[in-house]
Amino acid sequence: MPAATAEAGIDYAARFAELDAWLHEHQALWRGKPFTTPVLPWEAELPELAAWLRARTLEQAEAAHNHPQLLNAPEPFANLARQARELTRLPDWSGAGPAEIPERLTRHIPGRKWQQITRFADCTTRQWQQPTGEWLDWCAGKGHLGRLLAWQGGQSLLCLERDAALNRAGEVLGAEVGISSRHVDADVLTPAAWQRLQPQHSVVALHACGQLHMTLLQQAAAQGCAQIAISPCCYNRIEGREYQPLSTAARYAQLRLTRDDLGLPLQESITAGQRVRRLRDQSMAWRLAFDLWQRETRGVDHYLPTPSRPESALSQGIAHFCRDLAAHHQLQLPDPASWEQLERRGWQRLAQVRNLELLPGLFRRPLEIWLLLDRALYLQEAGYQVRLGHFCEYQLTPRNLLLTAEKIRPQSTPML
Repeated sequence: MPAATAEAGIDYAARFAELDAWLHEHQALWRGKPFTTPVLPWEAELPELAAWLRARTLEQAEAAHNHPQLLNAPEPFANLARQARELTRLPDWSGAGPAEIPERLTRHIPGRKWQQITRFADCTTRQWQQPTGEWLDWCAGKGHLGRLLAWQGGQSLLCLERDAALNRAGEVLGAEVGISSRHVDADVLTPAAWQRLQPQHSVVALHACGQLHMTLLQQAAAQGCAQIAISPCCYNRIEGREYQPLSTAARYAQLRLTRDDLGLPLQESITAGQRVRRLRDQSMAWRLAFDLWQRETRGVDHYLPTPSRPESALSQGIAHFCRDLAAHHQLQLPDPASWEQLERRGWQRLAQVRNLELLPGLFRRPLEIWLLLDRALYLQEAGYQVRLGHFCEYQLTPRNLLLTAEKIRPQSTPML
């Protein structure tokens, strides 16, 4: 069998080694949690940067949150941002998507999601020489992605989805557009679903969460599926507390990741509305106010995890909110001198937290590329031709990375 190769001009193994060394070297800068740690270990080594970030407002932090690499902060911030850009460069495959799609294919799909589907489908079909006999949509929902791909090429479609109601709705939608589709009630984390994978399948998964897409790669490679295309999401949704690498390179890497570490690439907000952000900020500011209150009153400099609270809890005022959290921890704390002053301090802490988070923000995409390269190298080891790129613009979804893989078949030797 010929050796599997990467996209021309990109040595994925070398890129992975560079990223691994860089992330490991700077792990103290991105592993700290400003929300739970009032003073981070790196601040003593970089006092100018720490003071600069702490002096900024919450509004300034929000403006820079999704693009921290553009911030004109004291060094080594700009140097780290430059290194991050260099280490995460990938081809941009995004385009306008296919044209002339029947309106009935777009029904019941929000505009942003439909754009993601069309960009994913367009990039996937452009990466491969030709599709195989049947598309398989993994964690399909109603099968919107698979249905578009099958409609474009005339192939049949198999959708695996554990929600029976979504499957029945998908059957109706497929019939409306004349697609030959089967919608199977299946939990993709079970062997019964894995047996559905066949060598003739072109398997696709748009934003399948951690363990779901990792299982897909393992089982599709084991069954020798002809083609695979995934856009991963929610890397932290794995079965154990420690990340189990897929590739040989990642298993021998310097970096060892926890489930908590895997949440870093997901700390971006593109679509949240103004009301959602306001309620989120109020809840976080009050949690930080409680943290200040409990540390100072107890004389114990230790963070206490705070459980989620319904939106209605915010309507009863900060005093009720903080007392409720204290009761959760079975604490009887004397009231602060002023709840209003405590709330102001909570909002000040939130501004500091958000600005301090801009530094680990530089490492979000590098860590995500590290994880994607682990998946790519795993498929290379299994004999696939692998390509990585962006299938849509960042503003459409931060999870805009696409991995495509095509099984390399042995060349037949002519008879002499």
